[in-house]
Order: sequence, then C-alpha cells, then structure tokens
Amino acid sequence: MKKYIILASLLALFSISAFAQDTTPTLDSGNTAWMIVATAFVLMMTIPGLALFYGGLVRRKNVLSVFMQCFILVAVMSLEWVIIGYSMAFSSSEGFLKPFVGGLDHLMLKGIGINNIESTGIPTLIFVLFQGMFAVITPALIIGAFAERIKFSGFLVFSVLWGILIYNPLAHWVWSSDGWLFNMGALDFAGGTVVHINAGIAALVMAIALGKRRGYKGHAMPPHNIPFVAMGAALLWIGWFGFNAGSGLAANGLAANAFLVTHIATATSAFIWAVLEWVIGKKPTVVGISTGAVAGLVAITPAAGAVDLIGALFIGLAVALICFFMVAVVKAKLGYDDSLDAFGVHGVGGIIGAILTGVFATSAVTGGAEGSLEQLGVQAISVIATIAYSGIGTFILFYIVNKIIGLRASDKDEAIGLDETEYGETAYTNFD
Repeated sequence: MKKYIILASLLALFSISAFAQDTTPTLDSGNTAWMIVATAFVLMMTIPGLALFYGGLVRRKNVLSVFMQCFILVAVMSLEWVIIGYSMAFSSSEGFLKPFVGGLDHLMLKGIGINNIESTGIPTLIFVLFQGMFAVITPALIIGAFAERIKFSGFLVFSVLWGILIYNPLAHWVWSSDGWLFNMGALDFAGGTVVHINAGIAALVMAIALGKRRGYKGHAMPPHNIPFVAMGAALLWIGWFGFNAGSGLAANGLAANAFLVTHIATATSAFIWAVLEWVIGKKPTVVGISTGAVAGLVAITPAAGAVDLIGALFIGLAVALICFFMVAVVKAKLGYDDSLDAFGVHGVGGIIGAILTGVFATSAVTGGAEGSLEQLGVQAISVIATIAYSGIGTFILFYIVNKIIGLRASDKDEAIGLDETEYGETAYTNFD
C-alpha cells in the first residue's frame, strides 16, 4: 500500500510540474515580429505622420516649430516613459493609490530583462516600448490646439509634466489590472479615453487658456502646404494599423478584426466628410477628406477590439457627421482658437468612439463584453472621469508653468513666426 501512495504522490508532483511548465509564457516569434513592426508603425504616426499633418496646416512661418515640437516629444517622452512612466502606468502600488497610479517597482525598468515574456509570448521589453509610443503621441496631439503661439521652453516643461501627472495615471486607470476603470469593465482597446479624449480635452483647455492667435477671426487660417497635410494623414492611416491592430499584442484573429474595422471606419468617415463638403460647400477638399480620415481613425480606436463591420460603419458615419459639425459650425460660433482642431477631432471623436463602443461591442469579438445599457453606462463613466481629470489637471499645470516659465510667445515673436524667433531657422528659402 505504501508503494502505491508513493507512486501516486510522484505522479501528482509530476502533473503539477508539467502544468506549471505549460502555463509559463514562452517566446512566440510570430507575435514578437508583429509587435516590433506595430511599434515602429506607431512611432511613424508621430514622426513623420503627425509632424507633416500639423506642419502642413500651419502657416509657413511656423512649420518648423511643429516639426521641432513633434521631434522633441519623441525624445523626451521616450525617456520619461522608461525612467518612470511605465512603472506609474503598469506596476502596482499599495493602499488607496492602487486603483489610481502604479508604484515605482519598475523605475528605470528595474526587474525587466530580455527573458521576461508577456502572456502572448512577446518580450516585456517590446510591450514597454509599444506602450511608450502611446505616451509619445498623446501629448503630441495637443500641439494642434496651441500651434503658432507657444514658447518652446514652456511647451517642453508643460508636456513632460503633463505626461507624468496626467497621462501616466490615466493609463493605469484604464489598462492596468489594478486600475479602477479597468476593473469596472471599461472598454478602451487602443486609447479612446487614455489618448484621444485625454489629449482633446487638454487641447481645449490650452487653446482657451493661451488665447487666440494674433489676427484670428473665428475661422482657421489657411494651411500653407496641403500636400504635407495629405501625406501626413496617409502616414497616420497606415501607422494606425499598428496602433489598433497591435493593441491585442498578438498576430491573431483579434488583430485581423482590429485591422479591418480600423480601415473601414476610416474609409467611411473620410468619404462622408468629403460628401458633406461637396454638398454644403459645393467642392470636396483634400484638407477635408484628410481630416475626415483622422476623425474615423480616432473614433474606432477604443472600439477596434470590440466591434465588427457593422459597428465600424456606424462609428465612421457618426464621427464624420458630428466632428464636421463641431469643426465647421460649433468652433466658429463659440470663438475659441483650437488651431488645428485637436479638440474637434480627437476630443469629440474619442468621446463618440468610447460611447458607441458601449453600443456596438459584440461578444463575437470581445469574447465576453456585449453592447448594453450597463456597458454604455460604464463607458459614460470612463468618458466623464477622463474629461474631469484631464481638464482640471491640465488647467492646474497650465497655471503653474505659465506663472513660473511663461507659455505664450510674445506678440513680436508670433508676428515674425516661431521658426525664426524660437529656432533661428526658416523652412523655405527665397531664391532671387
């Protein structure tokens, strides 16, 4: 009898050991290769995508200022992320802070090495860098609100502080397993709240707080280089596949669905925007269809891992109609100077996408969550919480940085152009 007991014990231990081995993540080369590509795609969204898109929309005397702002954010926010940002977003803290912000366990990526593997089989280092690209582009989106009138020094300090104090905690709320919105069941696959509503609300606050550009008459000042705008929008469209399809962290059916719905929502929004311009203004424009495409990309971002084709079509239609109205009518009536429509496209588009995710989510994609009144309520809470935290936090940061360093360029510098006054360069040389 004793022999049988010993044999049974050995078999049990062997089974436990085998189970442990089976559940330990191992490197998946296919998923890893895809995530390396997706990470590069998201970097391309900021430089050159957003730099060209925003750079083309401003006047020629300020195009280099936009390029510089995008480039410097890639540099400093990447450093901020690996030093402290990732830890604040994705590590655990204790007590009251646990649902709201991570601790410092991974300060300077402590404890993360080449042998750390995520559940999808990708190295944790790739996950860190992929998420870092989100931390880079989010403050870069705000540039569209204060373009042509912000001091470089103030901009740099504000952006870094905003990333640390606004972006990092919000990322923890939504994407960390400790986050209170995550545990409430909020759906934000790739950044509708964390990225777009967050940046859009911050953009609105900054646009109002900084005041209007010199000579602003309630409508957009003509873009200086429309081909830049179109090329930037095209690069954003392509790069967004990394943004959305990469957020599942694997090369699988979920990524394929995210790829499909991202493209279809974007195509729908671009087409509808062009049609609206054609009907109302008698001519469709390149700037218009480019803006419509970006609005579609924004709105599908939170929903890419939750909706199917039908949801993508409705989201693309809704965001084109509402954002067009915001940009063409509401902004002019209210009179605020959101230079490049960062709020009208990213803020409003993100809100539309987050809310409609609660309507069109399907378990066939999510594997569980379904569009319902309950899910709609959760999405509404996540939107309201993001608006409140980003809006109040941005205003406080604006007040502090403006008092200490100053944010608004002088009238003289603004009249000459920030390219020359802030950087001592000009984008175009006149050959006599």
